[in-house]
Amino acid sequence: MSTLSHLAHTLSWGRNNILPVPGLRVVNRAASRPPEKKSMGDRRFTDFQFQDLNSSLRLQLGNATAHNTCIVDDSFKYNLNGAVYSVVFILGLITNSASLFVFCFRMKMRSETAIFITNLALSDLLFVCTLPFKIFYNFNRHWPFGDTLCKISGTAFLTNIYGSMLFLTCISVDRFLAIVYPFRSRTIRTRKNSAIVCAGVWILVLSGGISASLFSTTNVNNATTTCFEGFSKRIWKTYLSKITIFIEVVGFIIPLILNVSCSSVVLRTLRKPATLSQIGTNKKKVLKMITVHMAVFVLCFVPYNSILFLYALVRSQAITNCFLERFAKIMYPITLCLATLNCCFDPFIYYFTLESFQKSFYINTHIRMETLFKTETPLTVKPSLPAIQEEVSDQTTHNGGELMLESTF
Repeated sequence: MSTLSHLAHTLSWGRNNILPVPGLRVVNRAASRPPEKKSMGDRRFTDFQFQDLNSSLRLQLGNATAHNTCIVDDSFKYNLNGAVYSVVFILGLITNSASLFVFCFRMKMRSETAIFITNLALSDLLFVCTLPFKIFYNFNRHWPFGDTLCKISGTAFLTNIYGSMLFLTCISVDRFLAIVYPFRSRTIRTRKNSAIVCAGVWILVLSGGISASLFSTTNVNNATTTCFEGFSKRIWKTYLSKITIFIEVVGFIIPLILNVSCSSVVLRTLRKPATLSQIGTNKKKVLKMITVHMAVFVLCFVPYNSILFLYALVRSQAITNCFLERFAKIMYPITLCLATLNCCFDPFIYYFTLESFQKSFYINTHIRMETLFKTETPLTVKPSLPAIQEEVSDQTTHNGGELMLESTF
């Protein structure tokens, strides 16, 4: 802004043609020479050229002033993020650890859906383990752990957010194949193919997360170190904006289209009475699966990714509107917290998607209750335990005392 003012001052001096001479009075060159006749073209060139240039300078100065006054105070995000991360760490650590324990030790993996869900739980657990560093950073507003750990923390976040969306999409596509094409999809819906797809998802999300951490992710300002924030306009414009567009298309837009399309076709297929007899399940159960699945996707991921796209445009100054800048910078931390809550909501997907997961928890709960409250008087829950076990044995196969997952969707 000072450079523009200096340029305007210099041009004004040049137009008036005033020359200051040291030790002497100011001499006007125009006054010392005899007046010259100016043609109409010369007068039009000199007068109007300077008028247009001065108007352009005033416009640029006004825009610079307006841009500097668009100040957004988003300091509330630190306390908000710290509080939400604390809740997600406690709940996410307990629920996802328990889920992985059930998947690995209580049930023998047999279904394709269970493979996707296990990878989803693993992704959530890895991200939850990095949250203590983020909690410390947000409450203290300082990152003392170094650039490497900042890269790991940022990569874990991106891997969890977009890995969760892709694994949920895999579950949705698997359910679509099982219900819409129950016979033709038998050669496709195999455990081997599910493992290959999961490996591809991990490679994709890790590549995106690592590519976003190739440059220095920490910045020092007034003896305070920040992690994954405070990047310059140049980095946003030349680097981060391109990464954002890539992960938005691959990690959000395509999964969103697939989830909505598959769920719509499944719901339309369920209207046919013959479908339910072919797949051997009930309509209410499938509706619960789809409802919980889409609720988690829409609540956690749609707001965050919608604001992230706008936030990238604002930070790279592709959009200079002050209202949109304020809106993006205020809403971004709020939607970020919603996205991290997926670690707490995903166990509901496990419960409603895998019937064996429900029964495993149900049986274990009854066994623990029987052990804790065992007395000489028979408990009301004891007679129901054999019946429950008998019901499970009819629908699952025992192998060395472990439950074998049936092929569910």
